[in-house]
Amino acid sequence: MSKNRVWVASVEEAGEVTRLLLGFRNDLGYDWPSDQDFTDGVAQLMSGDSTDYLLGAIDDGPAVGVCQLRFRYGLWQAGNDCLLEDLFVEEPFRGSGLGRALTEFAVEHALTARASRRIELDVNEANEPALKLYESLGFGIKNSHGGRDLYLRRNLGADS
Repeated sequence: MSKNRVWVASVEEAGEVTRLLLGFRNDLGYDWPSDQDFTDGVAQLMSGDSTDYLLGAIDDGPAVGVCQLRFRYGLWQAGNDCLLEDLFVEEPFRGSGLGRALTEFAVEHALTARASRRIELDVNEANEPALKLYESLGFGIKNSHGGRDLYLRRNLGADS
């Protein structure tokens, strides 16, 4: 039986993080940002203290999954917020439970290593497997005030 392994990526593993994020970009059908932009961006984020990357593998194999965690102080929680972004598992390994393992590790890491009081993410409503995964782990779109929480975005760059 296969065993999923998840760990916090070290600076020395920036190349693996970048490789997997480029795979995510390509899987989405994009050709931007450029490979160099990803390389530079990962290096910049890993050199600061507000982002952690998780890597995931099956058994003793190479990393085949990645997840980005970004942290900031949240006034309404009176503590850290965590934004879970860019969870990606390479195609041949989807359905192995690695996405679940990455998400579970992300929640535990945000809580224990970063003292986060909330973790948020965005997911496309057409991505039913991801929605089912996140809902099974307690993520939801309803809040105590009624209605749904929606994660909205507006691009401000030249390509908006």
